[in-house]
Amino acid sequence: AGVHTETLQKYPEEHSKYFSIGATIFFTGLFAALAAGYALFFVFSGSPFAYIYALLFGIIWGLAIFNMDRYIVLSIDKSRGGFKQFLQALPRIILAVIIGIVISRPLELKIFDKEINDHLRVEYLKKQQATIDTLNSTFQHKYQVEYTQLQATKTQADSLESTLKNDRQKLNHEIFGTKTNETSGVMGYGPFAKRKEESLAKQEVYLDTLRARIQQKEVQLLARKKKEGLMDVKILSEASLDSVISIAGFADRNAALSNLHKNPDGTTNESTANAILFIACLFILFECLPVFVKLMSGKDPYDIAIIN
Repeated sequence: AGVHTETLQKYPEEHSKYFSIGATIFFTGLFAALAAGYALFFVFSGSPFAYIYALLFGIIWGLAIFNMDRYIVLSIDKSRGGFKQFLQALPRIILAVIIGIVISRPLELKIFDKEINDHLRVEYLKKQQATIDTLNSTFQHKYQVEYTQLQATKTQADSLESTLKNDRQKLNHEIFGTKTNETSGVMGYGPFAKRKEESLAKQEVYLDTLRARIQQKEVQLLARKKKEGLMDVKILSEASLDSVISIAGFADRNAALSNLHKNPDGTTNESTANAILFIACLFILFECLPVFVKLMSGKDPYDIAIIN
């Protein structure tokens, strides 16, 4: 707690209070070191020295927070009134809120690791699908003439196929003697039926020609897709997704955590949002505890001895 040891030894009844203040400061620095190390591990994820960098930065950050907390607690002058003490500690409280948010974020990332991975899985699949759709749209725009011709040929083939189906039904009515507005009603294979069948045969030959054109055009477009690399872009497999998620950076995971409370239908998951807020508030409170403990404690014999 940064007390003057020789002076405090004269007042054994105050040992427990300053031990508690010192322990609070120590654990605040410890949590800060863990959070900073975990955050930096993501920054250097994939590097063989990631653990070393995380360890060094975590220790440095933890010691910095520890020293700052210790100094601020020591700087509160208990000889002043309560309001003046609060004003003196106010900058430290504001800073504690900021630090609490900073050190809670990496630990929130770890706590919600599974949920973040599931969210990233969905987001990466959406991005991959959007990339594929964009490439296909660009390809279709580039070869718009060919696609227009292909669509027109398909429409013509579908129309002809429907016409052939109707004409084939009329031919059967003519052969079997079914009387309609377009058939004679006389059973048998007469001249009308013969002409109708010859016309159908010609139309079927033309339909085969259209189908051959469609197939040829589709083969040409497919070959161009392969040549331009569009066929190499595929939806990520489960194994590929797991690999990508495992190396996801701090920015992606932080963005996923920020959107974790949003359901796919646009509604808000209140339980997740409250859990994230509660954890942040918990660390903010923990970071402010050394100052609050010092402010709430009355002027004790040790303070009087130090002032005098």
